[in-house]
Amino acid sequence: MARDRNDAAYARPVRRLLLTVLILCLVSLVLIWRIDNPRVERMRAAIVDRVVPNMEWAMAPVAGMARMLDDFQSYSRLYEQNDQLRRELQQMRAWREAALQLEQENARLLDLNRVQLDPELTFVTGIVLADSGSPFRRSVLLNVGARDGILDGWATMDGLGVVGRIAGVGANTSRVLLLTDSNSRVPVTIQPSGQQALLLGDNSVAPVLEFIEDAEDISAGDRVVTSGDGGLFPAGLLVGQVGLSPDGRMRTRLAADYARLNFLRVMRSHPGTTLSDPGGLIGPPWPLSDPSAEDIPADIQTPPLETGALDP
Repeated sequence: MARDRNDAAYARPVRRLLLTVLILCLVSLVLIWRIDNPRVERMRAAIVDRVVPNMEWAMAPVAGMARMLDDFQSYSRLYEQNDQLRRELQQMRAWREAALQLEQENARLLDLNRVQLDPELTFVTGIVLADSGSPFRRSVLLNVGARDGILDGWATMDGLGVVGRIAGVGANTSRVLLLTDSNSRVPVTIQPSGQQALLLGDNSVAPVLEFIEDAEDISAGDRVVTSGDGGLFPAGLLVGQVGLSPDGRMRTRLAADYARLNFLRVMRSHPGTTLSDPGGLIGPPWPLSDPSAEDIPADIQTPPLETGALDP
């Protein structure tokens, strides 16, 4: 205990002495730095030359902290810019999607208004009101019906390819049975081979091609068009292209975009003119080159002249 007290008694004067010396040194430095004298200036320069280069190790942490502060500020600015760019990119994606939809819709509308497949084949354009598709039935509802002259069985297109046929007509609406429906059966022609086939819907995105006479003449990518057999669809309407499924069956990649059925064209199929008397359209050549008595009807033949009546 006595030794601790002696150490404390000696420590207090030493601390006071060191504090006094430090204060005197600081005051001397302030005075030296404030004196405007050439000799003092040279002395200040000499002190700076000796002390400052040797204080780099002491300034290193301060310089490092300053760099870290600058980097943090730069990182904060970069984070804000990145966040702003992300928001702008999200907006641009939304605008791009809207622009693509408008472009496709505009292309379909232009195509619906411009394309004429047959001079005698007219069409009515309708808007798809609802999609009542289910695992067992694939159909859509249009806003055109009997008031617009729509008849049951007419073909429908989206401007690119056949979509289906009218399978129910109301006063103001009509239902379209899609080609993908399991109840859909459409006779088609595969070009350029000219093979006849039947397009069977099976509730998949690619209907099956069946009853092909010679499958070796058909290759993937061949065009599939309606054949017009049975009077169901007009001939020559584009359906899609031939494709091979993993199980080896021939299917059809439909040309119509079933994911965006916004407008549909209902094709008016006018029945052809029937001939009751085909032979009546063909007459004898005119004028007659050398008519004979056999060619002239009996009721207009003149009797022969009697030679005795002319004798004097």
